[in-house]
Amino acid sequence: MTTWATADLCDDFDAEVHVAAPIFRAFGGNAAFCGPIATVKVFEDNVLVKTALSEPGVGRVLVVDGGGSLRCALVGDQIAALAVKNGWSGVIVWGCIRDSAAIAPMALGIRALATHPRKSVKQGAGYRDVPVQFADVTWTPGAWVYADVDGVVVAGRKLVG
Repeated sequence: MTTWATADLCDDFDAEVHVAAPIFRAFGGNAAFCGPIATVKVFEDNVLVKTALSEPGVGRVLVVDGGGSLRCALVGDQIAALAVKNGWSGVIVWGCIRDSAAIAPMALGIRALATHPRKSVKQGAGYRDVPVQFADVTWTPGAWVYADVDGVVVAGRKLVG
């Protein structure tokens, strides 16, 4: 059970939190999730996304800078299932997902711009664990992200939870 709300975090830690622009749709079975940030920066290629989510998540949130592409999906049901199996708290995608009906009941929080039925290419291009910028926020590995039905906030440290 979540003992925090993003609205309360903004009230209690206003000087410390950065609020992501409200551009994301909620997917997955967990409406609220939080954890330390891990990042990948890719473009229409999800090999590094799958690689990261195949590793132990230990409650982290994978932030995927997909360049905002609306031309293919970077996360599908098989990759989301890997995230659940490996203990990731959530995934935030500046891009699209697919298989949203299959992902809906999974014990995972997902935020993405939209859904798209086309899969991505598989070349392995991109970067891991680098700061990325989108939605008016800098997403730094090791910082904390909190997401719920009201929004997504980022802080440089664990605030609650």
